[in-house]
Amino acid sequence: MPMATAVWLVENTTLTFKQIANFCNMHEVEIQGIADGEVAKGIKAYNPIIAGQLSREEIELSSKDKNRPLQITSSDIEITSDEKKIKKYVPLSKRQDKPDSALWLIKQHNILKDSQIAKLVGITKNSVTSIRNKSYWNFNNLNPKDPVALNLFTQKDLIDAISKAERRIKREKREKEKKIKNNLE
Repeated sequence: MPMATAVWLVENTTLTFKQIANFCNMHEVEIQGIADGEVAKGIKAYNPIIAGQLSREEIELSSKDKNRPLQITSSDIEITSDEKKIKKYVPLSKRQDKPDSALWLIKQHNILKDSQIAKLVGITKNSVTSIRNKSYWNFNNLNPKDPVALNLFTQKDLIDAISKAERRIKREKREKEKKIKNNLE
């Protein structure tokens, strides 16, 4: 919308054609044509202040100094995904991948607790425990499969779970050492 912004700046400010042209990435002759009414007939003016591109102070500073270019307002928007994970439908053909993925996690990352694996994969804790104990009803037919490759969860989720498990192990180790030290005294 550079043309609409240029129309608004020509109509509502005392900026030079060069300043407006540089800000809107247009040519000075086009800005002069807008001012003369030859260019941009019927284009509705677009207010860059309301849009957050410029501030009133910025326009006033540039109006006073004809050599100062307009600076677009930088608005750093922080994008986070703290939304709750939405449970998505898992087709019947993919449901067998969950126990396979649980077996893969048990073999590859044995530091994860059963509850962590259950939460990651999306099955019950009892199922994970029975897979770990090899008492799962269909254990002989399970094939370990990487759950990230199967798109059951992201690599980031797996890394977060592993780091949480490592912190838990370190904490338990410190508590055990502290208990042993207290018993010796």
